[in-house]
Amino acid sequence: MGSQRKSFSREFKLETVRLVVDGGNSVVGIARDMGIHPNTLYRWVKEFSEKPEEAFPGKGHQAPEAEQIRQLKRENERLRMERDILKKAMAIFSKDPK
Repeated sequence: MGSQRKSFSREFKLETVRLVVDGGNSVVGIARDMGIHPNTLYRWVKEFSEKPEEAFPGKGHQAPEAEQIRQLKRENERLRMERDILKKAMAIFSKDPK
């Protein structure tokens, strides 16, 4: 039977990272107290230090750049479909009636 992966809220991650950054305590000690693996906490601290405002977006949320890329890809696909429809319509209407 597989074990479920723990998921932590954004607030929990932010508070835990703040304990490391502001408190001056060791990552290993805080990780042990919070019941998480030290490597997980190191990863959270790294993610927070790179982009504090965008850290830990949560499930289904993306960074602004990724969201913009996703929207542009959807728009590009829609425009391609419209172009193909117009090409087919032009081919139909440009045929000589007999």
